[in-house]
Amino acid sequence: MPPEVQVGTVLMSEWPQLLGLESEPYSGQWSVVKALDGFALDRKIRAAGWNFFFIAAEVKVMFFGALGAKKMQHALHRILGKVSEQHFNGLEVTGIVAKRFLGLPYAIVSAHSRHVQQSCYLDGAEARRSSERDAAGARG
Repeated sequence: MPPEVQVGTVLMSEWPQLLGLESEPYSGQWSVVKALDGFALDRKIRAAGWNFFFIAAEVKVMFFGALGAKKMQHALHRILGKVSEQHFNGLEVTGIVAKRFLGLPYAIVSAHSRHVQQSCYLDGAEARRSSERDAAGARG
């Protein structure tokens, strides 16, 4: 069963292992970074000589029904799909809000993309895509 996700949880693809961070597999290439929030992870990444970008555009997903592990997992899969399309290698969960409308429960999960790279200027989508391919080739 995937680890529990809450506000402040950071998911990364490939980087936790490269930086020696403790992580737990979540889905496919994505892992949950354990015992670190976005700020602590940023300090650790910068200390290693890399940059950890916070992308201002918020990614939101809404689902009907009460909050539960399966519903959260499905919502995060949808968010990870959107983040992967843009070739970012990280994600930080920034909001999980349960609401009701006319007695019908629903929830909104929001997150921000994060990206680790060496340059202090965020690479464009094509450069992120090629570095993603290079990393996949290095993994085997």
